[in-house]
Amino acid sequence: MSFWRVLLAIVFPPLSVLDKGCGSILIVFLLTLAGWIPGVVAALVILNNPKYK
Repeated sequence: MSFWRVLLAIVFPPLSVLDKGCGSILIVFLLTLAGWIPGVVAALVILNNPKYK
C-alpha cells in the first residue's frame, strides 16, 4: 500500500479502490455516502487486504 493510495483513501475513498472491482467501489461509495469515516475505513481495509489484487 503506497503513501498516495492511503492519502487518496482519506481524501476520496471510492477513487482509491478503483482498480479493485465494481463491488468494492460500490460498497465504499455507499459507505462514504453514509458517512466519511466508514468510507475511509472500508477503503483502507480493502487496500490492506491481500485477497484483493
